[in-house]
Amino acid sequence: MASLRVTIVVAIMCMVVASAPIAEAATCGQLIDSLIPCITYLQGGPGPSAACCGGVKKLNAAANTGPARKAACNCLKSAAGTIARLNNNQAAALPGKCGVKIPYKFSTSTNCNSIRF
Repeated sequence: MASLRVTIVVAIMCMVVASAPIAEAATCGQLIDSLIPCITYLQGGPGPSAACCGGVKKLNAAANTGPARKAACNCLKSAAGTIARLNNNQAAALPGKCGVKIPYKFSTSTNCNSIRF
């Protein structure tokens, strides 16, 4: 039952943010799709898995300019708010655990407008 709820939340999240452009080749929905393998980890589970880190690296590569990174930050902030039982510490640690350096934290409290890119 819990995994059905997670699936429904992720599906709704993807539909809500799918139309927000991040870069020429990626939309917010596409970037969120790449992070679906991270849901268990973001809820406090073990990991991150290789598939999750692959998604983090894909997101980082797609958001390769200042404006695209800002848009990705806003996208992730919105998406983070839809994840039931989000573990904020694990969310903030996710990029580093995957060997990716980004100029902001994955968090519902990140102020994407104040980030210098």
